[in-house]
Amino acid sequence: MPTKSSEKYTAKNIEELRDLIRHHEYRYFVVDDPEISDLQFDQLMNELKKLEADNPKLITPDSPTQRVGGKPREGFLKARHSSPMLSLDNTYNEEDLRNWERRVHELSGRTDIDYVCELKLDGMSLALQYEDGQLARGITRGDGSIGEDVTLNVRTVRSIPLSIPKEKLKKAGIPTTFEVRGEMLMPLASFKKMNEEREKQGLSTFANPRNATAGTVRQLEPSITAQRRLDYFSYSLLVNGQTHFERHWETLNALEAAGFKVNPDRKQSDSYEKIWKFIELEETKREKLPYEIDGIVVKVDRVALQRELGYTGKAPRWAIAYKYAARGGVTQIEDILIQVGRTGKLTPVAALKPVPIGGTTVSRATLHNMDEIERLGVKIGDWVEVERGGDVIPKVVRVIDDDAHPRGHKTFHMPTKCPVCGGEVVRTEGEADHRCVNANCPAKLRETILHFASRHVMNIEGMGDALVNQLTERGMVKNVADIYKLTKENLLSLERMGDKSAQNVLDEIEASKKLPLERVIFGLGIRFVGERTAQFLAEHFGALDAIESASAEELQQVDEVGPRIAESIGEFFHEPKNRELVDKLRKAGLAFTGKKRER
Repeated sequence: MPTKSSEKYTAKNIEELRDLIRHHEYRYFVVDDPEISDLQFDQLMNELKKLEADNPKLITPDSPTQRVGGKPREGFLKARHSSPMLSLDNTYNEEDLRNWERRVHELSGRTDIDYVCELKLDGMSLALQYEDGQLARGITRGDGSIGEDVTLNVRTVRSIPLSIPKEKLKKAGIPTTFEVRGEMLMPLASFKKMNEEREKQGLSTFANPRNATAGTVRQLEPSITAQRRLDYFSYSLLVNGQTHFERHWETLNALEAAGFKVNPDRKQSDSYEKIWKFIELEETKREKLPYEIDGIVVKVDRVALQRELGYTGKAPRWAIAYKYAARGGVTQIEDILIQVGRTGKLTPVAALKPVPIGGTTVSRATLHNMDEIERLGVKIGDWVEVERGGDVIPKVVRVIDDDAHPRGHKTFHMPTKCPVCGGEVVRTEGEADHRCVNANCPAKLRETILHFASRHVMNIEGMGDALVNQLTERGMVKNVADIYKLTKENLLSLERMGDKSAQNVLDEIEASKKLPLERVIFGLGIRFVGERTAQFLAEHFGALDAIESASAEELQQVDEVGPRIAESIGEFFHEPKNRELVDKLRKAGLAFTGKKRER
């Protein structure tokens, strides 16, 4: 049996490791300045998991390993806010904003008023309640008085601290029991990745990051929330339901000092002219942000003056949201083209007369599929309204039909042959998409290789668009297994490829052979099998050969694998060319076995 001194030593080691992991979580997820690689971070986390598994009595609720846990719930409990979560009044033009600022002066009788300008993040409001420095609960806005308790999902968001040392809170001037309010959002990169995964699995995609955030926060399974990589920016601090600091600017700085993520794009202003200058400046930067914003929030800085100004029926008089104009435009469809994706899906894309939208010239917009074309009634030559939002590319939202914008007359028909390879195009009954069924279609090959080499699959750094284009165009890589046959001589024959770069790519290819079974399964590009499903398959069967030979009934015993996914896996391994590809990957030395989960 371990002695008390050895237990104490282990507890000390575990807590030191937790503190180190919390430090790196903060560097990566809050200040966006990581000090170690993802691999090194994963190694630290795995070490902590092992120590806690060996010493279960030492596991604490605020341990970094405890962000995701618990069984899926059946619903959400209601929770009352400490004070109402009010929405802001909106303004859409400079005149209304100027009138608001004038009224602040008139109502207060003051000439010297300071303001704080912040980005209006396009997500969902969320309150975090801390007790004795520990995250106690997360509550959605709801109706402003009562929201839903989504604590288990909130705990999965890595930019939200599960606990804060009392010394750190004291230094920031914050008591140990307090409430933080802020905006939960989904970064654009996470949104794009999630929609791509859903598309592969035959699921409907989210229209924009705001809807995706709301849907993710209300997931009944916290592990799904964790996978979608939400983010949280704080902007308010309450103690006993009241604002704690004398100025809003102090609040933001204190939250930052306590370890919360606070948006760096903020500014103090003491005049309308400075407010408007900030609004104009931030609109020019909007396209480069990693998340969606839809305007600027302007608040009176002094809390005493906020209280003096008070509220209207539902909104504070001391704050307002200036909303940017929708990022849309009107233009004409000159043609409808077809893009062929990695899964063989044919996507109709409108070729547009170039139109400036939100600081960018747009000449392409997605039409999604034939159902969408028929719903909109789109014809070639039509004038249409195009919007840019959180989508991967802009989309056509409606056809304009008036005297100034006559209708087009050319009806679009989905081709029966693939425009890239000439292969057959089919549309499965009950599905919206048309697909090329030729497994060797060059369009599918390029996207398949890019998918296979991507960071979350086989992680072959350096194998991006430029390299893959050359490898496929020159016939050096005709399937993903050919990647493992590449030589330095092959690579040096390519454009802009030096000796060191070639060797780096070869080293990355060699390193990919050590990645686990679930990465290989994900890399095969089986329709509907995303990262999560690949992991479940690897854990259930423990070997790729077992998956290949499994019946539909056996496949459906795997978590989240239903008839549709089981059928897709069966179809993949039934195709001789796919079995041949798997055999080539086996000979290349990739991991075909893994740790089977005990049931």
